Amino acid sequence: MKYRFLKYFLVLTIPYLAYLAFNGTGIITFAPFIQAFVIIPFIELFLVSNENNLSDAEEEMIKDDRVYDLLLYLCLPTLYFLLWTFLGSISEPNLTTFDKVGRVLSMGLLCGSFGINIGHELGHRYKNYEQFIAKLFLLTSMYMHFFIEHNRGHHKKVSTKEDPSSARYGENIFSFWFRSITSGYISSWNLEFKRLKRSGKSSFSLSNQMLQFQLIQFTFAMLIYYLFGLQILLYFFISAFIGILTLETVNYIEHYGLQRKVNNKGNYERIKPYHSWNSNHPIGRIMLFELSRHSDHHYNSLRKYQILKNHKNTPQMPTGYPGMMILALVPPLWFYVMNRRLRYYFS
Repeated sequence: MKYRFLKYFLVLTIPYLAYLAFNGTGIITFAPFIQAFVIIPFIELFLVSNENNLSDAEEEMIKDDRVYDLLLYLCLPTLYFLLWTFLGSISEPNLTTFDKVGRVLSMGLLCGSFGINIGHELGHRYKNYEQFIAKLFLLTSMYMHFFIEHNRGHHKKVSTKEDPSSARYGENIFSFWFRSITSGYISSWNLEFKRLKRSGKSSFSLSNQMLQFQLIQFTFAMLIYYLFGLQILLYFFISAFIGILTLETVNYIEHYGLQRKVNNKGNYERIKPYHSWNSNHPIGRIMLFELSRHSDHHYNSLRKYQILKNHKNTPQMPTGYPGMMILALVPPLWFYVMNRRLRYYFS
């Protein structure tokens, strides 16, 4: 138990492979993508999911383990170092289009799996410095408004028609991408306007976090432009957008087709573990710091990722997150698998 945290160092294979991608050519430039969406899904086809939970004593010991937190913090300078490496390497002479595509995809995967995923985890923490670190992670995807919409919007409206991040029954992923990205951004502004109105402050003052985030992101983009030029800035934007699509694909598979019921008073029922899809597949769990136990994350959003629980009678994904993300990109196959699974759990 003392060294349980060591398994999470497997996550660092992603930045290691990204570093190789940014310094290599040919197929090696796709190394992080090959690991995430070829090797891991293939291995998980043969692994048994682990539904075991920690004992109360184990949970108490692990939730205060500073090594896990330090690993999350360490990922921030790692991410920015790799972003700097990417920005410097993408302009190298003699790179083929194939090489550039591989490097851009690899950076995009980093933005999503590192930037947004760890920003998501730390954004739920109550300490100011951890929330600050969360915003720095989200900056690499130019998606800082996620901090507002996710915590104050998505977790309140999950599995309802009002939630931009909950995929509806029969909605394909490409329609979902557009709806979730645009509606989530608008929702973030509305949430800030309401917060400032309650506190008696102007909606268009620097107390508005959305205005702060736009200024920070604009400054960050201009810094990249100043240091590396317009073409490199465009490559960065493409990578950031890939990171955003990675996040939104995860959102799609986590809540597809699930709907909270409305009670006699016209209010939605309380959020339960069965309002999110769950995955206990071991490698996917580790690579996302246990986020794939998503049912418990929504049931108790303040619980740290490493102590998330498996709940009985929750809808289970047929494979881990990487495999489910690939499946989602083929809508007919996705509907065939997941609509039948919805009927199995809720008919």
